Amino acid sequence: MSEISKLNSSCSELDLDRPNLEDYLPTGSIQQPHGKLRLRDLLDISPTLTEAAGAIVDDSFTRCFKSIPPEPWNWNVYLFPLWCLGVVVRYGILFPVRVLVLTIGWIIFLLCYIPVHLLLKGHDKLRKKLERCLVELICCFFVASWTGVVKYHGPRPSMRPKQVFVSNHTSMIDFIVLEQMTPFAVIMQKHPGWVGLLQSTILESVGCIWFNRSEAKDREIVTRKLREHVEGADNNPLLIFPEGTCVNNHYTVMFKKGAFELNCTVCPIAIKYNKIFVDAFWNSRKQSFTMHLLQLMTSWAVVCDVWYLEPQNLKPGETPIEFAERVRDIISVRAGLKKVPWDGYLKYSRPSPKHREQKYAKHCLIYLVLHLSW
Repeated sequence: MSEISKLNSSCSELDLDRPNLEDYLPTGSIQQPHGKLRLRDLLDISPTLTEAAGAIVDDSFTRCFKSIPPEPWNWNVYLFPLWCLGVVVRYGILFPVRVLVLTIGWIIFLLCYIPVHLLLKGHDKLRKKLERCLVELICCFFVASWTGVVKYHGPRPSMRPKQVFVSNHTSMIDFIVLEQMTPFAVIMQKHPGWVGLLQSTILESVGCIWFNRSEAKDREIVTRKLREHVEGADNNPLLIFPEGTCVNNHYTVMFKKGAFELNCTVCPIAIKYNKIFVDAFWNSRKQSFTMHLLQLMTSWAVVCDVWYLEPQNLKPGETPIEFAERVRDIISVRAGLKKVPWDGYLKYSRPSPKHREQKYAKHCLIYLVLHLSW
């Protein structure tokens, strides 16, 4: 009898732990006769399900484009003075030194670049070679201004026709980190301000290609320029960020298929930033690139690894979309990034609530019914 009483008491405790289904069902949906719940009553929770589906989709998407703050470490009386000392060192000592380094770099660059650009117009081959070296030099000064610690793994890229390099994208500094080793020609969104001025003057000397997302005609022009560039034997290696936007270095979003339709060898590059000293992710919707650079220059250091991975070619019967996904797999595995099935351009034009509900309501409904049935 004692065992039976214990069993009954344990069952009653389990019943107390079970969720109260009445709290999740609409008023009047529960049938009072016989005191039993029917399947149609459980399914009649569309308002709650709609809200849950929208929250799930929004959270899954926005996590790719949010900075994840580090855990605070200066929370007690012993560590807070050390944190204050670190602020004084970073802003009072390191930052002025870094500004001086970057200023000296720009002075050297401009004193060399302007005469080369203006006086060697009749000697294009020599002029381009010198301009490539100078662009690499200014990128080295930029990395030095962040106290950049960059490890490069794999063979250094070489200038060959019919090849394109693709990389995951965290910030515009990805280009600077890669450019200091190899004079890449990059395809990139056209920016306003001083960044746009650099794009239209200095960076065009290495064959960079710019586009504007808001203009549909740019797509045809850019596609034509890409094909012409990869055919040239003397052109700089072409670098493309197929995600199309900056992602927070924890995820990879869908790769655009344009880089994989050029009928050439694709060379993957994986970049992984270490957040131990600073988060290198640039949220362009909340922060200008100038403020992003100031954040890097007032940090302790920018630490990252760069892997030049094995070149890939389109396999027989493989579509460009499948090729892009295969390369994304390679980059994600090497850099330790999580793949998500989102188009990065949705960052600029968010999906409507109706679209989000239709995509996930069915999955949430099945999950909820199975969960409640257990």
